[in-house]
Amino acid sequence: MDMPLLSQLRFNKSIQQKRCHILIVAAFLTVSTLYAAPPQKLDANKITSTLVKRYGERAGLRAKAWFKVVAEAQDLSEKQQLEKVNQFFNLFRFVDDIVLWGDSNYWATPMEFIGVNGGDCEDFSIAKYFTLLQLGIAEDKLRITMVKATTVNQYHMVLAYYETPGSIPLVLDNLDTKIKPATQRGDLLPVYSFNGKQLWLNKEKGRGVLAGSSSRLEKWNDLKNRLGVDRLRQPKLNME
Repeated sequence: MDMPLLSQLRFNKSIQQKRCHILIVAAFLTVSTLYAAPPQKLDANKITSTLVKRYGERAGLRAKAWFKVVAEAQDLSEKQQLEKVNQFFNLFRFVDDIVLWGDSNYWATPMEFIGVNGGDCEDFSIAKYFTLLQLGIAEDKLRITMVKATTVNQYHMVLAYYETPGSIPLVLDNLDTKIKPATQRGDLLPVYSFNGKQLWLNKEKGRGVLAGSSSRLEKWNDLKNRLGVDRLRQPKLNME
């Protein structure tokens, strides 16, 4: 990424320590199977031009930077892909949902997150999740995970990567920007986790107890229905 864009995305670390307002599962829907589609070739020109029209020229620069990251990461190892994607998105700004969207708990799509130049903790995790899927990392290795962050005494969301089904997960976080194994993140107490297939209720140790399909999560269903650039939401706050 070139230096002007790095300067544009860089944020004050103290902002990251603010509350990450997010609710524990508010409501469950009827259980049905939900499988994420395999990675599809994205139309870079369409996505970039749409973000420019919706959010401005700088959104187009961020989109181009994202496509560059995806292209450069294609032939890297999975660990290197994690590092590259985590580093890229952790340059974006943290802002509470109520301030940015006028909604106390809005899960932004990756394109909205890139377009507006920031978001809440779930937006960081969701953007990393879908980008890693786009790079070909198996969905079974990834879980978006709700935790209790003891350092700020708030619920928080991170992305967990399991190299093998029984391995200790690596944690991709916007509070602690260095990827670490979960055993080194004693400040995070897992509550529940999910991917495009399943939902787990977690304990302090282990992978958690299977609790059915992730389609039980209302917010997740809503997010899946808004992926792409056809239903982009306009924020209440201009982050540029």
